[in-house]
Amino acid sequence: MRRVAEADKDPISPSIFGPLRNRTFRPIWLATQVSSLGWLMQTVAISWLMATISNSDLMVALVPASSTLPAFILSVFVGAIADNFNRRRVMFAGRCIMVIASAMLTASVALGFLDPLMILGFSFLIGCGAALNDPAWQASVGDILDRRDVPAAVALLSVGFNTVRTVGPALGGIVVASFGLLTALAATTLTYLVPLGTIWRCKWKVRSSPLPRESMSTAIYDGVRFTAMSSEIKAAIARGTLFGLASIAILALLPLVVRDQLGGGPLAYGTLMGGFGTGAVFGGLSNGMFRRILSQERLITLSCVACAACSLSLALSSSLAAAAIGLALGGAGWVTAWSGVGVSVQLASPRWVVGRTISIYYALINGGIAAGSWVWGTVAQNHSLTWALGSSAGALLLVAAVGFLFPIRERRKSETDPLEEFNAPAVALNLKPRSGPIVVQVEYLIPEKDVEAFLDLMRGRRHVLSRVGARHWTLQRNLEEPVQWTETFRTPTWTDYLRLNHRLTEEDKELDERASRLHAGEQSAQITLLIERPTGSARRTEPSTLYFPHR
Repeated sequence: MRRVAEADKDPISPSIFGPLRNRTFRPIWLATQVSSLGWLMQTVAISWLMATISNSDLMVALVPASSTLPAFILSVFVGAIADNFNRRRVMFAGRCIMVIASAMLTASVALGFLDPLMILGFSFLIGCGAALNDPAWQASVGDILDRRDVPAAVALLSVGFNTVRTVGPALGGIVVASFGLLTALAATTLTYLVPLGTIWRCKWKVRSSPLPRESMSTAIYDGVRFTAMSSEIKAAIARGTLFGLASIAILALLPLVVRDQLGGGPLAYGTLMGGFGTGAVFGGLSNGMFRRILSQERLITLSCVACAACSLSLALSSSLAAAAIGLALGGAGWVTAWSGVGVSVQLASPRWVVGRTISIYYALINGGIAAGSWVWGTVAQNHSLTWALGSSAGALLLVAAVGFLFPIRERRKSETDPLEEFNAPAVALNLKPRSGPIVVQVEYLIPEKDVEAFLDLMRGRRHVLSRVGARHWTLQRNLEEPVQWTETFRTPTWTDYLRLNHRLTEEDKELDERASRLHAGEQSAQITLLIERPTGSARRTEPSTLYFPHR
C-alpha cells in the first residue's frame, strides 16, 4: 500500500519516455511497434488490393471498417475476460488469432483467391485478435507501471504506433510496388510473431482478488453500470465516438483520393500515410507540453479543428505535396485527440474495472469508426469524393462545438485503487458464496440541524455504492422517531456483498467517516445484515441477522 500511496502524491510523470525505464513494459512496447509496422503494411496491401479488384468505392471504404468492427462487437465481452482472467494469457490468445488469420490471408492470395468479401472476412478475423489483445494490454499498463506513469504510457502507445505510421505505409507501398502483395502479406505475418515470443517471456505481478471469479454476465453488467455512472468516462467515450465517426473519412477515403484525384499508385498512398504519421508523431511527442499549458477539453477541440482542416484540404487538393501537408496536420490532431480521451478513461477507472471500461470505450469508438467508414463511403459513391470529405470537415467542427455543452473534465491523477482490506464478518448462518439476496441496513441518528449535510453525504454514498455493486439503494426516515434514518441496499449474493466492500477506495471510506461524525448516537451507527427468504423456503433457521458497528 505504501507504493500506491506514494504514487498518489507524485505528479503525473513529465517525461513521455519515463515508462520505457520499466523492464517489462519496454520489450512489450517495442514488440508491439514491430507488430504495428506489419499491420500498417498489411493495411496498405489490403486497401490497394481492394482498390484494384473492386470498382465499388464502398468496398474500399469498408476495409478499415472490417478491422474495427470486431472491437465494436466483442470488446465488452473481452473486457470482462481481461478483468476476470490472466491478462497476459488473454493478450497471447489475441496475438495467436492475428497470426493464424494473417497466415490464412497470405495463403489465399498465394493461391489466387481474391474475392472482395473473403478479403474483408480475413481482415475481420485479424480485427478479432486485436479486439481480444488490446483491452488486456491497455489494462495491463496500470498493472506494470506506477499510477503516475499511466498518462505518459497512454500517450507513448499512441506515439509508438504513429512513429511506425511514418514509415509503415511508405514501406508497405514500396514492398507492394517492388515485390508484390504476397511478399507484403507474408512479412506482416512474421511481424505478428514477435509479440508472441515477448509476451511469453515477460511476466508481471497482478494483485489477485481473494474472492471467486465473477460470472461473465455479472462482470459485463458491473462494467456497463460503472461506466454509465461515471460522467467522466461517458463524456470521454461520447466525444471519442463522435470524433471517430467524423474523422475516419480521412483514412477511409485516402486510397480513393490517391487513385482518382492524384492519379497515384501504392507508393504515393504509402507516402501520404507517412505524412499522416509524421504529424501524429509530432502531436504525440508534444502531448506532454500541450497538457501542461492547455486543458484537455481545449486540446480535443483544437484536434477536431486540425482534422477538419485536413479533410477539407484533401477534398480540394490536386497536389501530392499539399495533400501530405494537410495529412500531417490531421495526424497531429488525430493522435492528440485519441491520447486525450484514452487518458481520461484510464484515469477515471479503478483497477478492478479498467479492462471493462476500456473495452466499452473501444467498442463505441470503433463502432463510430466502422459507421463512419460506411457513411463516408456511401456519400462518396452516391455523390462525390469531394462532397464526402467536405461533409466530414463540417462534422468535425460540430464535434468540436459539442465540447461547449459537454466538456471533458480535467483529471490530474487517477482513480485510487481499492483498499481490499475488508474482513468478512462472522455470521450465524452457514452461508454459501451464492447465498442471497443479501440486504444491508445502516441505522443513523441524525439531529435536525445536520439533516441537509447528511442528505448531501447520502447522495454521494448512493453513487459510490451503486457503482461498485449495490442495488436498490434507498434511504428511509422513521415517522415516529424522525432522528432515525435507515440506509438500505441489496446485493444478489453473499460473494457480491464481499466483492462490493473489497472495491471501496480510501476516498469512498471517507464518506463513511463523515457520515459517522454526523451520527448522534452514543454507539457507532449499526449495520444489520439480512438474507431474503421466500415464504415457502424450507430453510427456516435461527436468527438471520447480524449486527456489528459501522466501521
